[in-house]
Amino acid sequence: MFKLEAYNKLLVSVSVAAVVTLSVVGCTEGGSLPSASNTSVILDIDGGVSYPVVNNKTSDYYVNPQVTGAKINNGRIPNAAELAKWNTDLQPVTSLSPEGHGIPEGSGSVEDGETLYEEQCVMCHGDFGSGGGGYPALSKGNAYDLQKTLTNNRWKDPEAAGPTRVFGSYWPQATTMWWYIRDGMPHPFSDSLSVDETYALTAYILNLNEMEIDGVEVDDEYVLDRAKFLKIKMPNVGGFEPNIAGADVLPSVKAYFGKAQNFGGLNLNQGAVRCMTDCQESTVKVRHILNGGIKDFLPPMNVTRDLPTQEVVALDIKKIYTESCVVCHSSFLSPGSSDWAGYTPKGIDKIYDNGINGTDGGMPAKGGSDLSDADFKTMVDYLISGKVK
Repeated sequence: MFKLEAYNKLLVSVSVAAVVTLSVVGCTEGGSLPSASNTSVILDIDGGVSYPVVNNKTSDYYVNPQVTGAKINNGRIPNAAELAKWNTDLQPVTSLSPEGHGIPEGSGSVEDGETLYEEQCVMCHGDFGSGGGGYPALSKGNAYDLQKTLTNNRWKDPEAAGPTRVFGSYWPQATTMWWYIRDGMPHPFSDSLSVDETYALTAYILNLNEMEIDGVEVDDEYVLDRAKFLKIKMPNVGGFEPNIAGADVLPSVKAYFGKAQNFGGLNLNQGAVRCMTDCQESTVKVRHILNGGIKDFLPPMNVTRDLPTQEVVALDIKKIYTESCVVCHSSFLSPGSSDWAGYTPKGIDKIYDNGINGTDGGMPAKGGSDLSDADFKTMVDYLISGKVK
């Protein structure tokens, strides 16, 4: 995960999803923001990082002169330590991976998990994982009872309760929860929890879902560790692929689902060895056209490579002035006015910049016109000199 340092860090306590825009007027002390009259800060809720917006462009890369002036290269191959840091995925605990590849040693109690939840999770996921404010619920009661609701169909009875899809009732693997908590939570300070804290939060969520591990209830005193985690069996573990191992399975069903290519995969048959590289066998037959390809097109193919000539329209300076500028500039900073002497010492580039981007003093960007930057600079030259070049 890459963490970018922005100019400002804004700490916002929210209980509902929100988009916040803060306008910054003038310069700030310490140089935390570039001094520009049209600078604002957009709070990016996803990640909790604020990025200045300067000249309608944003991100740390654009506004940081150390970054924009840096030499760009093509990077390098990551070393073994970096790859190990990034390789944080967890394999589900199945017959293919009974040892739960990637699950570290550690432990955490339901009690500690509840404390952590109240400190860092409840503001989004609600009391006891009930959800709210656009964030998902983590529990709605007993996971084993709720798993049975997944077969409910509202099309039969529109008034009937539909399926309840929360972690305990719907997710097939507990490793998904453990991995997501460690690498993605708490928002927006992901990757800040220790292994033991991750075990504690997972234990608490299992407790909220009234689940058992190896026949033992995950009660308020339960302590979850790696050995116990490997024994978790989610109620809906078989809900995403057909079980064709039983003797009562119809032969036609077993024959169909026994071949993964019947429903998409080519190397995903049940019991197959996991594959990470070149897993799919090519099934596309490629035929190459010989002797230069097809030539006899009807109608003939157009091989002309030139583009139509674009008509160049001369800039009508006085017309644009009348339409877009005269309302304000007829009384102040009019074409050729001596008032411009108070601004020209700052340099023509500064005048161009203020005009193109607008100012707090009431100058809208480009005077509200749709001129290109080059044409607008021509208009500025006219206003200063009073002459059409």
